Amino acid sequence: MASAPRVAFVGLGGMGRGLVKNMLKGGVAVTAYDLDPERVARAVVQGATAGTDPATMAAEADIFGICITTAEAVRALSLGEGGVLDRMREGSIFLDHTTVSPSHVDTMREACAAKGILYAEAPMTRTPAHADRGEVNVLYGGDADLLERLRPIFETYAENIFHVGPAGHAIRLKLIHNYIAFANVASFCEGFALAAREGLDMTKVIGIISAAGGKSGMMDLYGKLTLERDFTPHMSLANAQKDVRYYAEWLTEAGLPGFMADAVHQTYALASIMGHSAEGCTAVIKAYEELTGVEARLPDAPANDPVE
Repeated sequence: MASAPRVAFVGLGGMGRGLVKNMLKGGVAVTAYDLDPERVARAVVQGATAGTDPATMAAEADIFGICITTAEAVRALSLGEGGVLDRMREGSIFLDHTTVSPSHVDTMREACAAKGILYAEAPMTRTPAHADRGEVNVLYGGDADLLERLRPIFETYAENIFHVGPAGHAIRLKLIHNYIAFANVASFCEGFALAAREGLDMTKVIGIISAAGGKSGMMDLYGKLTLERDFTPHMSLANAQKDVRYYAEWLTEAGLPGFMADAVHQTYALASIMGHSAEGCTAVIKAYEELTGVEARLPDAPANDPVE
């Protein structure tokens, strides 16, 4: 790979747009693509080249990066006749930032190896706001030499770069992290809904929980926003459901019981079925509220949910 690698990047959603923005600020040449042409246009204003289609981009890139919705979407784009792996050059790098499943990582690593392509497993933690500021955490699993080749790219948008271990370990740790985080959201939303149903003072509810053992990172990020009725999809309910599903499936594959994981997944699935998948992950509270008929809100929260 040349000293100044040519990067193609697919997926300019909540996280991807920040990654591309900061690569460009760091002097990296990026060709960007998204199904939404307005997102591509914004990246072009920032200095990117507009990609025409992923296959063409893959043929021209030293690093093909991707951050889209699901493992299934990554495979549909990458594998099979006409997929991007058919167009990538031997020795180029497939950089997978999508939160996927352990079986997906194994499939992609094997498919890449069969074509002489290097697969880089690099899920991230933190939020789109961190991505915009260049402060994500990159979790990398795999060969240390490949990590060093990618480090100059990661450093343009990551505050922390963690070499988690061998291939497959990064996505496993990411799913454990996300399951714990989203289970926490589901639990405090359930508690808030019950408190509202029983007429508790919601100001005291959140204040007391945040001052004791119920305090958490997700509570700090989203607890007050939930009671302010702000369901902006910084971390969407759809993605929460997807990540917990991957975690629950992995538990089964590992031969472990998944009672809690199944309950958390079904909680998000119910909220999604009720029409809240495009909202933030804390919109899971709306499933409970539709059962109780009472909204959980702070006294000074707006009368209606914000509309974007």
